[in-house]
Amino acid sequence: MLIMKEISELKLDLVDRKILTELDKNCRIPSTKLAKIVMKSRQAVDYRIAQLIEKGIITGFKTSINPHKIGNKIYKIYFKLKNIAKRREDLLNYLRKSDKVYWIGENAGRWDLIFGIFAKTDYEFFELKNKIISEFNDIIAENHGGIIVDVKQFPKMYLTKEKLEPTTFGGKVENNKLDRIDLRILSVIAGNARMPIIDIANKSKSTPAIAISRLKKLEKLGIIIQYRIEINTSKLNLENYKVIINLERYNKDDEKKLLQYISNRHEIQYLIRNIWQLEIELVVKNFQEYYKFVEDLKSEFPNIIKTIDFTLMIKDEWTTGFENLLVSN
Repeated sequence: MLIMKEISELKLDLVDRKILTELDKNCRIPSTKLAKIVMKSRQAVDYRIAQLIEKGIITGFKTSINPHKIGNKIYKIYFKLKNIAKRREDLLNYLRKSDKVYWIGENAGRWDLIFGIFAKTDYEFFELKNKIISEFNDIIAENHGGIIVDVKQFPKMYLTKEKLEPTTFGGKVENNKLDRIDLRILSVIAGNARMPIIDIANKSKSTPAIAISRLKKLEKLGIIIQYRIEINTSKLNLENYKVIINLERYNKDDEKKLLQYISNRHEIQYLIRNIWQLEIELVVKNFQEYYKFVEDLKSEFPNIIKTIDFTLMIKDEWTTGFENLLVSN
């Protein structure tokens, strides 16, 4: 299959890359503080951010929320689809409207469609999965689903090759009690993490002082784990791959070495553990770089890795699932 990639001549200088890196660590960073880090004026930083948005490199400012801290578990579903274009679009629209789907990835490779779901119990997930499969049985050729144990979310190290520590979410499920103000603030900021505090207060029907204190509370509880940016990697002539690794039996030392090796690679964006396998998301220049990454991995861990599948991500999107969840609670 021929994969058409968006060709772009957009180039980033070191200052742009540093700005993007700092925004990805915390996109609520004040422009004055960011200006000191990159050694430019505040006006120059604001102009560069505006240009990165206008050029379509920055596509959003997202608040990373850990559903496990508000009584939900996270799951992944993988679909291989039949070649029925109209029904494929119907399926995508169905998922976008769902209040349980938080992320959708369209791919080429082993799986055509991968999406994330949150649910309070395994049984609720089972029912949701079966409902989707029943509605679109005519287009689904193959499916697979799994419980996500935890996710390491890495800063976009491919921008500067700097080694940075990840943020982890998932883990133990807790049911932290939130009131209406907490939920409104989370809903408001989920899709626009760089929103000024005065706007957060107005939209959540609170005050700036309350909004600031509630955000600190939500961060302390681990419900808000990070304020990040979304980047259109195709604008930078980069490709995004998902690597799905099925593992042989291994011990704790083997797992530690494997996870440490993966975490030290600047190409990594996400490292996802589920019950049976690992899923790596990485950003590289081309298939040759992806292939070298995988061959290095297999060579380093020949007795742990059983099989590797991959998909090239053509498009991914964060839906309004989290906002819908928070509003409905």
